[in-house]
Amino acid sequence: MTEHIHIYCDESCHLENDHMRSMVLGALWCPADHRRELAGKIKALKAAFNLPANFEIKWVKVSPGKLPFYQALLDLFFDEPLLHFRGLVVPDKQALDHGRFQQNHDEFYYKQWYTLLNRLIDPAKHYRIFLDIKDTQGQAKVKKLHDVLCNANYDFDRSVIESIELVQSHDVLLLQLADLLIGTLSYVHRGLQDSPAKLALVAHVRHRSGLRLEQSSLLRADKFNLFVWRPQA
Repeated sequence: MTEHIHIYCDESCHLENDHMRSMVLGALWCPADHRRELAGKIKALKAAFNLPANFEIKWVKVSPGKLPFYQALLDLFFDEPLLHFRGLVVPDKQALDHGRFQQNHDEFYYKQWYTLLNRLIDPAKHYRIFLDIKDTQGQAKVKKLHDVLCNANYDFDRSVIESIELVQSHDVLLLQLADLLIGTLSYVHRGLQDSPAKLALVAHVRHRSGLRLEQSSLLRADKFNLFVWRPQA
């Protein structure tokens, strides 16, 4: 049978004039048949740390008191062979020269999502992609992104990339895990140092991934793949 894959996508500091230096996009994926099992492991971990079932995992909520839980959650990701992550970082949005490439920021934004996701697509498999709702333009964004990815993969009947769907992150535990991984990348590339708990999580990801997080991983990296975008000279 053809394998079905679910991809959970999130983004951080993606707007052009949000006064944030770096933009981060990320995608966590797993076999669709195992998504409930994997979500169940996250639920069990929350229970083990006496967290309420409705506790939302978010990078902005990382605190010293929750640090052991978040470290255990990262270990769950790195130890679970069914989970994979790919991140893309634009280190300095101020260095972007859209005029030189005859594009606006929205067009650049879609190009980066294409760069992130297209490497994950195998035409022998089927995909559903879930994107966290960020703003009122979400539906138009996912339609355009779906068109771009399908056209690039000659998937004109949308049998490979079946759908790109907007979801609320508080309803999807695997999307919350993606938010945590994206948060570590954003923290590093924004040069932040204000939270000992977040610094500890960055150190944990560096240790478990074997990456400094400031440079791209090997192209073939499968567990934690990272692409740090650099402008053309």
